Amino acid sequence: MEVTSFRTPGLGDQTYLLTHDGQGVLVDPQRDIGRFLDAAAERDVELRFVLETHVHNDYVSGAEQAALRTGAELVLPAAAAPAYRHTPAFHLEDLDGGAGLTVRPVHTPGHTPEHTSYLVLIDGEPAALFSGGSLLVASAGRPDLLGPERARTLARLQHRSLRRLAALPPGLALYPTHGEGSFCTATGAGRLTSTIAAELTDNPLLAIDDPEKFADTLLTHPMPIPAFYRHMGPANTLGVPAMPPVHVPDLNEPSGHVVDLRPRHLQARGMLPGSYGIELDDDFGSWTGWLLPRDEPITLVAEPGQDVTEAVTQLARIGIDTVQGVVRDLGQAATQTYRLTDLDAFVKLLLQPDAQLLDVRMPSEQEQTRLAGAVERFLPDLFTQGVPAELDPERPVLVACASGRRAAIAAAHLAREGYRPIVLTGAGVPDVAAALRDPDAA
Repeated sequence: MEVTSFRTPGLGDQTYLLTHDGQGVLVDPQRDIGRFLDAAAERDVELRFVLETHVHNDYVSGAEQAALRTGAELVLPAAAAPAYRHTPAFHLEDLDGGAGLTVRPVHTPGHTPEHTSYLVLIDGEPAALFSGGSLLVASAGRPDLLGPERARTLARLQHRSLRRLAALPPGLALYPTHGEGSFCTATGAGRLTSTIAAELTDNPLLAIDDPEKFADTLLTHPMPIPAFYRHMGPANTLGVPAMPPVHVPDLNEPSGHVVDLRPRHLQARGMLPGSYGIELDDDFGSWTGWLLPRDEPITLVAEPGQDVTEAVTQLARIGIDTVQGVVRDLGQAATQTYRLTDLDAFVKLLLQPDAQLLDVRMPSEQEQTRLAGAVERFLPDLFTQGVPAELDPERPVLVACASGRRAAIAAAHLAREGYRPIVLTGAGVPDVAAALRDPDAA
């Protein structure tokens, strides 16, 4: 038996391909299924099952399309009840894959009500556990994505589900779907895979015996929920069309919302007026889906030679298929600007009597390190609630986050609104705090 993992860093998720004796099992595939099917073909295996652990809230599933393309049996938790043909997975009702391969569904509600983990047995012996959004590495799937009204009930269910999985053989390999970087984790997840024994030792949530205390731990300081999440569950329940071929024509004039994915040093020199500035990186799709209006036309701005296929693929993973094309030559129209600066210069500007600072980190990050006098507004709230009234558009606005990425996105928005932002790049608020305590360290 072999398990191949496919990491999608921008979403903090993993898809798995288990192969055994010519048979394949695909677990929680995302919409761009080509990479998974290619891997199965390279290993010369026939997909026997495509398994979904739950109705995903963070990406569009490729499970139905993978099953249709390959003839594999599509398996979803029985309580998911999607609108397309599938095999319902009932608790402990084994699915026979042949060649000694058995898939045993284990009902593990908590992250979602229908959530089901899958224990794979080879010749009757437990060989791998695919835990989806239940037991994670040093964490657990968050229970509040379906709303605060159900969060505590789901948290108590998650407490029981974790213990159900922790009772499996200690040497069993654990393969969760959600991991580091995912907004589906209740607390910061660690490594990508683990074992039951390692989690019994290292997962702090397994040390909490009381379900109410467990619920308090998961719910007291919840992470933000990306805006696009609310569209994923309905899409995955109704069925999602195959990902269209990536075709991004060159445009002379933009159409709809303009998203500049060039590196921030190029954005700072000049962007098309009204542009969103979101550098192309692993989380480009997540930030674009979080900050832009849904289902409206998008034009990308890229530098010559920059590959936009990755950007379009990331957007398709969250169900955005509205990219009209790409503009590569901005000519003289790039008049929207902002400034970049390093830590030393940023601290000197901050010490000026008329300095004003905007911190766009998450509330949990702000609680850990605060700067006196800073105006705090989490990046997505800057778009939905507007620029804080405390900021004076007649004076430069210093903008910081943890590294410069979110600050640059915020700066493009501030520039659109007529402000003069100055972005701390290559450093963050904790570095500023340290430099203010020890000026020689800046």
